Amino acid sequence: MTDDKGSGPARTKTWTLRMDVFEEDEDVTKVDAALDTGERTLTSRSSAHRNPHDPPVPSIGDEYAAGRALLDLGKQLLREGTTDAAANDKHEKG
Repeated sequence: MTDDKGSGPARTKTWTLRMDVFEEDEDVTKVDAALDTGERTLTSRSSAHRNPHDPPVPSIGDEYAAGRALLDLGKQLLREGTTDAAANDKHEKG
């Protein structure tokens, strides 16, 4: 394996995030999220449920459901990175 440190031009990649946010009813917001890295696509589904004592404000449900989906995608990315790093380490050590 070659050492890429300090050689060649900097890399630039574009990752695409798609989040579909929809209200199931005035009490439930759901989000389907997909992050396409060009090499793999990670997906997440989440939801937010309005507290019955709160007034209905759909944008708050959007924020909670989307935030939960983003947190899940972040956890998935960290797991993928940990797995890939361990595999790379094993490959380098032979």
